[in-house]
Amino acid sequence: MIKYTVSYPKAHSRFINIECVIDNIKDEQVLIQLPTWRPGRYELGNFAKNIQCWKAFDEKENPLHFQKKDSHSWLLNTKNCKSLHIQYNYYAADLNAGSTFIDDDQLYMNPVNCLIYVKEKMQEECFLNLKLPENYQVAIGLDAISKFSFKAKNYDELADSPLIASASLKHDSYKVNNFTFHLWFQGECKPDFEKIKTDFKKFTEIQIKMMNGFPVKEYHFLFQIIPYKYYHGVEHTTSTVIALGPSYDIMKKNKMYDELLGVSSHELFHTWNIKTIRPKEMFPYNFSKENYSRLGYVAEGVTTYYGDVFLLRSGVFTEQDYFDNLNTTLQRHFDNYGRFNYSVADSSLDTWLDGYVPGIPDRKVSIYVEGSLCAFMTDILIRQATQNQKSLDDVMRILYHEFALKQKGYTEDDYKTIIEQTAEISFTDFFEKFIYGTTNYEPLLKTCFDYLGLELQKLPAKNYAEHYFGLKSSIIEGKLKITAIAPHSPAHQSGLLKDDEIVSINKIKLNNNLSDWSEYFENNIELTINRADEIKIVKLQKNDITYYPTINVVKQTSLSKQQESTYQQWKSLSNF
Repeated sequence: MIKYTVSYPKAHSRFINIECVIDNIKDEQVLIQLPTWRPGRYELGNFAKNIQCWKAFDEKENPLHFQKKDSHSWLLNTKNCKSLHIQYNYYAADLNAGSTFIDDDQLYMNPVNCLIYVKEKMQEECFLNLKLPENYQVAIGLDAISKFSFKAKNYDELADSPLIASASLKHDSYKVNNFTFHLWFQGECKPDFEKIKTDFKKFTEIQIKMMNGFPVKEYHFLFQIIPYKYYHGVEHTTSTVIALGPSYDIMKKNKMYDELLGVSSHELFHTWNIKTIRPKEMFPYNFSKENYSRLGYVAEGVTTYYGDVFLLRSGVFTEQDYFDNLNTTLQRHFDNYGRFNYSVADSSLDTWLDGYVPGIPDRKVSIYVEGSLCAFMTDILIRQATQNQKSLDDVMRILYHEFALKQKGYTEDDYKTIIEQTAEISFTDFFEKFIYGTTNYEPLLKTCFDYLGLELQKLPAKNYAEHYFGLKSSIIEGKLKITAIAPHSPAHQSGLLKDDEIVSINKIKLNNNLSDWSEYFENNIELTINRADEIKIVKLQKNDITYYPTINVVKQTSLSKQQESTYQQWKSLSNF
């Protein structure tokens, strides 16, 4: 049994105090560890950097000798010690969907950030006691012992149970079948609970129906609503934390409300796909080092694909809503020239190397973007091979019922084999080209869209500089910075670099109007560039090639009966 007590004498200091009591110590040395990463983000987190003061005592409050062994572990001399008492504080100043944060209004904690563990005792029961103001509520997925005390069956469950404690929490709930879903909102917001419950119930019902069950009895949506523009979601087994802003747009259609629906549907499906349907390499999690897997294209890609499909199938999204999101995904794919250099499988593995930032120019792809397009193509190819009798829906159900519910992790070969058994055709060529290779997606995407009676259009870029010079730019911290350059484009040939600041065009100062001035001057352009405080003059000359096309998917003007039937089956829950 392991007991944790969390308190904070001065919220404005941003420090929380943590005491951990570990009973039944038998060894002469014990290694205490803090996780190096958190599930839901497959990169090292270095949470231990937030610890300011760390002390250890025995059951008689005698100080114990310890030595820091590496960035996240402490080795204690526990000879003649029966019970360990660890005391430390943790700096909690970051507010996002995967952090720990404290201020005068709330305690928000992701235990995986800040609660230590002993590897040999990870399967023991854990108890969490929070010292909070009496008027606080606590939103958490753990079983409650009392108002501020909670129990987890083991460390994994504790680490996977974020909480928001506050006097200003707004709460409501809805039920689907025998499952209860809680809605918790923290921050400046005016949630329309009736509207939210109506929409959430629809996509929740379609997910549970497709997967033929739900992994947990109760589930908690924990929303951190922020005054400024923000978007971030993190999945957990019994909950999700979603950080969104600005507050005034949360309930507005075609603004943050659509984002709220999209990320909520996505994170809910993660309850199956990655939290219970888990790659073998992460079964169980190893918090002490990287858990390398090439299956990010399933964990995030398939989830991204289905997140919006569920909203379409349930009627929460209109067809146009769905196409708008699909066009955004396709645009990101076609804008990223890294798709010709790095496969989605290798990009999955390399989240551990450079995280979720773009990294060096044109190096890798997104497990969300390319992963979702691979999921879409897989779905359509299965439907085509089986005359629409089977789909990717069947694959996900098999993974859930034959692997997750039987407490087994799956491998890449398992995923491919289930697809092939479902489709009754080989997918070897598909995997070699599109999962493990860098073959151009465009021809197969067009074929798949055509099967549904849809058309993939490539239109001229709306931005003149992007279209003719292969140059993307954006205002960053008040400066017009180059954000991307198409390989072999005029911008590339001129010697321009990503992150260059564009100061002026033909001696005219720019103010986020490069496209307008580029169109005005057409093909007689001289840019003044600031590169690391060194001023350079760069000339641009158009060629016969255009870049960064605008991507648009639309329904074909005339659909065959077969296409119309296939489209309707695809946007509906498949038979099973």
